[in-house]
Amino acid sequence: MFDPFKITEPTCISFSGGRTSAYMLWRVLQSNGGLPTETIVCFANTGKEDEATLRFVQDCSEHWNVPITWLEYRKDGYAVVDYKTASRNGEPFEALIDKRHYLPNTFARFCTSELKIVPMKKHLKSLGYEDIATFVGIRADEPRRVAKMKDNADIKETPLATAKVTVADVLSFWDRQPFNLQTVTVNGNSLLSNCDLCFLKKADHLLGLIQDKPERAVWWANMEKKIGARFNQAHPSYGDMLSYNEKQRDMFDPAEEAISCFCGD
Repeated sequence: MFDPFKITEPTCISFSGGRTSAYMLWRVLQSNGGLPTETIVCFANTGKEDEATLRFVQDCSEHWNVPITWLEYRKDGYAVVDYKTASRNGEPFEALIDKRHYLPNTFARFCTSELKIVPMKKHLKSLGYEDIATFVGIRADEPRRVAKMKDNADIKETPLATAKVTVADVLSFWDRQPFNLQTVTVNGNSLLSNCDLCFLKKADHLLGLIQDKPERAVWWANMEKKIGARFNQAHPSYGDMLSYNEKQRDMFDPAEEAISCFCGD
């Protein structure tokens, strides 16, 4: 019987740091009795991932006893880092913006390629792999993404889609595990997946994340101010969203005392 998770050639497992790609890694480990020889698991850190994502990647490595190579973009190439030394203040992302002198946006989404795909390809080439199979965590209930992958020369395999895995399967798996990704989830998807305030997220989701933790918006607002442009022309600027959030907070008096009530707790 065909097993899409069975590895028979040199393979790179692209680990985004989310539940879906982690589940894909687990299925690979189960199908192959561990991580096969000439299989490399890579996580590319942009410096704007939520801390919970970084912790989750490290948890997967420790709980499953699997080596995960952490990579980061550099102006002159890339660097291999780890959980302790990984950037947490957007340094790789800012270095790319400084080099390009403009922001990635909805029409020129070069951030994924330059911050993730290119460092992985350079690292694999340094190991002697010019052409290597790549596994990515895309599910069967993401048909648009599956269709796009068929035209992507950098992606070779989408085993979860082939195995008909859906978000319900992924969530059911994580409900039974001793650890999990500790981020906000809506309809099975983490709002903090990939970069914390990625400009491709819905505007209301961005505002909600800023309301939850206003400091998330500071880096994004600073980048827009530095370049004099916006990441997404269809959205308010990050500075405006941050200001709006602050004004909303000012509507209420934090020193106001609650009125006594006898309803109990």
